[in-house]
Amino acid sequence: MSADRGRESRPMGGRRGGPMGGFGRPVEKPKNFKGTFKRLLRYLKPHRINLIIVLIFAVLSTSFSIATPKISSKALNKLQDAYMARKMISEISKGQDEAVSQLKNKMGDVQKEAVDNIKDKMGEAQNKAVEQIINNMANAQVAAVDEIYKNMAIQIHNGVVAGQNAAVNQITAQMGVVQKNLVNQIKEQMAQIQKMPQGMQMPSMDTKTIEAMQSLLKLPLIDSISDREEKIKTTIKFIDILYSMPENKNMDKKSLETAKEILSLPLLENVKNPKEKIDIIKKFMSLSNSMPKTNKTQESLMQLDKETMDKALLKIYQIKNFNVASSSSSNKKMDKMTMDSVNKLLKLPMIKDLKDEKLKKKTLVELIDIFKDMPDMSNSSMNFSSSDMQNIKELILLPEISKIEDEKQKTETVIKLIDIFEKMPNMNTDSNNNKSNEMMDLEQLKNIKELLYLPMLNTITDSEEKTKVLNNMLDIFGKMPDMNSTNSSSTNNKFDTDSIKAVQEFISLPKLSSIKDANEKAEVCKKVLDLGKKMQGSMENAPNNPKNNVKFTDEQINSVINAIRQTNGEYDFNYIGKIALILIALYILSSLFSLTMGLVMSGVAQKTVRDLRREVDEKLSRLPLKYFDSHQHGDILSRVTNDVDTIATTLQQSLTQIITSVITIIGYIIMMLTISHSLTLIVLATMPLYIIATTFIAKKSQRYFAAQQKEIGELSGHVEEMYTGHKIVKAFGKEKDSIEKFEAINSRLMNVGWRAQFVSGIMFPLMNFISNLGYVGICIVGGIWITRSLLGIGDIIAFIQYSRSFTMPIIQTANIANIIQSTIACAERVFEILDEEEEVPDSKNAVVLDNPKGEVKFEDVSFRYKEDVPLIEDMNLKVKPGDTIAIVGPTGAGKTTLVNLLMRFYEINSGRISIDGVNIKDIKRSELRKMFGMVLQDTWLFNGTIKDNIGYGKEGASMDEIIQAAKAAHADHFIRTLPQGYDTVLNEEATNISQGQKQLLTIARAILADPKILILDEATSSVDTRTEVLIQKAMANLMEGRTSFVIAHRLSTIKDAKLILVMNNGSIIEMGNHKELLAKGGFYAELYNSQFTKGNIEEEAV
Repeated sequence: MSADRGRESRPMGGRRGGPMGGFGRPVEKPKNFKGTFKRLLRYLKPHRINLIIVLIFAVLSTSFSIATPKISSKALNKLQDAYMARKMISEISKGQDEAVSQLKNKMGDVQKEAVDNIKDKMGEAQNKAVEQIINNMANAQVAAVDEIYKNMAIQIHNGVVAGQNAAVNQITAQMGVVQKNLVNQIKEQMAQIQKMPQGMQMPSMDTKTIEAMQSLLKLPLIDSISDREEKIKTTIKFIDILYSMPENKNMDKKSLETAKEILSLPLLENVKNPKEKIDIIKKFMSLSNSMPKTNKTQESLMQLDKETMDKALLKIYQIKNFNVASSSSSNKKMDKMTMDSVNKLLKLPMIKDLKDEKLKKKTLVELIDIFKDMPDMSNSSMNFSSSDMQNIKELILLPEISKIEDEKQKTETVIKLIDIFEKMPNMNTDSNNNKSNEMMDLEQLKNIKELLYLPMLNTITDSEEKTKVLNNMLDIFGKMPDMNSTNSSSTNNKFDTDSIKAVQEFISLPKLSSIKDANEKAEVCKKVLDLGKKMQGSMENAPNNPKNNVKFTDEQINSVINAIRQTNGEYDFNYIGKIALILIALYILSSLFSLTMGLVMSGVAQKTVRDLRREVDEKLSRLPLKYFDSHQHGDILSRVTNDVDTIATTLQQSLTQIITSVITIIGYIIMMLTISHSLTLIVLATMPLYIIATTFIAKKSQRYFAAQQKEIGELSGHVEEMYTGHKIVKAFGKEKDSIEKFEAINSRLMNVGWRAQFVSGIMFPLMNFISNLGYVGICIVGGIWITRSLLGIGDIIAFIQYSRSFTMPIIQTANIANIIQSTIACAERVFEILDEEEEVPDSKNAVVLDNPKGEVKFEDVSFRYKEDVPLIEDMNLKVKPGDTIAIVGPTGAGKTTLVNLLMRFYEINSGRISIDGVNIKDIKRSELRKMFGMVLQDTWLFNGTIKDNIGYGKEGASMDEIIQAAKAAHADHFIRTLPQGYDTVLNEEATNISQGQKQLLTIARAILADPKILILDEATSSVDTRTEVLIQKAMANLMEGRTSFVIAHRLSTIKDAKLILVMNNGSIIEMGNHKELLAKGGFYAELYNSQFTKGNIEEEAV
């Protein structure tokens, strides 16, 4: 059944187990994966250089394969870029020609509208200028009047301050002189009185005079006081003293009162309150009327009427700091103004209060004349020279443009207005009126004048002249203000400064179709699109945008512009050809590297398993017989053949495949990342789905495939049984039962096989479904990226190719993981053989018996297959040379075990077995076994000729020796009857000869070996009676002089044995020759009588 076991160990569908490879075969898991894997790697160490070569070639081959889609995408992108660039150049060229034609036609209308617009605007500017002049002059009038009153207030204030200070200084000085004179007079009088003789009558003085004189003398001299306020106080006291003194003809009481009042007034320069200031000014001016005038300003101020004075004094409320106000230029010039001009200005009606326009203009002229005669009013809002005033008069007298009907006259008036504006100052004081301010700019007025002098484009027929005028017009437009700044809806050609620049630049662009340089062509394309967009955004009724001819997004346009730079709109077939050659070269190199890798790896795999097989074979030859007895032959055969073959296949195919798969996965991820990170994330997002699907299906399919393997084993066993025993089946009429059993097993196999194939068959559709989900996501996102020019067509095609191929190496890696796991399990089974305990090696002092006699002795021998199950205990036996020893007993008695111990197939547990007195442990095992010749119960013949099978017993045996041995075994006759005689080839199980003939050949092989000790294990059990008699006679001659051990169940074959050992349960229970044992009537007699009836005995006697 070894062949059957070999078949059972092989998976259905080849070594990889059906259509799903690793998923189809039930995975056998190793007990020690890591240790076994390391041990298996040690067998690869001698080939590490070749493995490095394989790795390098695998990396190169896979890298080339990975790179090809990316490289081919460059060619596709190049073609796409060239196509898109070609299309864009063509469409933009058409759009450029159309736009230029439309612009030339449009610019004539634009010029006419611009001129008309200028006339209208100049009319508006005229009205605004006149209105603004009137407003400004009215404001200037108000400001000038206000300034005059303010200056008057300052002059009055300063005049009073100066007059008050002068008056105080004058009064104190005068009073100081008077005081000094009076004091001197008093002192002189007192001196005279002191000099008068006694008794002379002194001048009479009243008490009041005396007190006044005393007070005067006590009073400090005014001239000696430095402090101003103290001086004023002392002066006032002095005046009070003068009041109490007798009248002096030099002293006017009224003048003293006036002086005292002036001194009593607070100093104006120290007063802050405006009302107090005004009161002081009025009081001082009232008092000063009776005093002499100190300066011309004071005199002029005294000439102001009361109303003017009151208005001037009210301005004091507006002046915060008279020191700052006094330092202004107008204040300095106030003394130079003529009171006539001031009075005229103050008497002139306010322009802003006038309603009648003529009266306004008349008053304005008078105001201008007054301003000519008046000094520069630094604080007023108008500061014009006489020429400015003249220009203003001309502007006022100019006819109103908007009311002129004649276009020529209107143009002339506009030009005159521009001339006036060029000579006029900027009348605009309103910062919010920007448009009027623009119209008053001299440079802009000059541009408008140039535009008015240009001939009309629509009237020009000469193309060159028209282009020249158009360029001049665009230059003027570029420098002019926006001529469509009004909100008028009547114009259809609004044309701002940006539009002017865009049109001018657009017209100056070279024709796209005439450009040869790629970079220049790309720049012109970009400018055409940009300028077209600008004109569309800033112009009404703009020409058709060339961008409308190309249906691209802005991102795509930028990408195509770059494509124009790179391709110039031409297909680069040289580049495409180079890419094609590179791809062909890469495919060839990849194939060569793959072939070389396979060739090298095949050598590595086969050399590795060759070494492994050699070790296993050598190991098997060193294993004891107990190993083979305890292991099924089919299992050993499966390990040596199938398991080693699995290792070879894995090393040759799976090892390289897992390298390429891992490199492919990494390479695909890197390549996809170089194309698009977001698309790569979509692909990687499907990975969990793959893992879940493969894990689920793998578990399911493993269970069904395991059941399938079991059913295949049963079916194979049943078929083999029916094939080998078909005669018995037919003889007993069991064909129907056999067919029914076959149908039952076959039905079960069909069910589990269908389930296994169905579940495993779901894998690829499910993988495709998950892959298609990712494919849909890639298409959606990739399409968006293409529209945004973030990716090219070639990139998307390459990415789809990578993503579609990405699942295969993952599945292969999963398959290979299972295969490697099974392979490690197979290696583990092989290593179990290599790790088995070998036969005890020969001792260093082992001897070789040169001429063995054949004396065998068992001394207290004990042996057990299992330690707890006794078999042979304390066995003692001595066999002399040439004796024939028959061993009989029931099955399991230990007959064959005894022979195995003798040949040292097993080591005894205790005791001693010797040959010619030498312990068999001290004899070389190979020499020991050469002493024995064996004829076993199970005939063993190998696949070869009959001559080779007989000659197996003696190395280098001649043909004559082989024939003599065959004749001695009585096999020569039937051999010669065969078609090829001794050259007849026997098949593996020798089924082309009968069982008896096979037995004869094994006997002939033993006869040829000519051993000193012969072992016959049921040697004649399969031979008919007639042949048995012949063999017994030949065996008697062969065994003569040789020690022979005969194991037989047919007791008739051992009646002539010198000694018969009867064994039971591993012990010798009886010993003697045939007659002696029969006479004992023991176990042997019972055994013998059970085989022969009385008739048989009699027949034998005859």
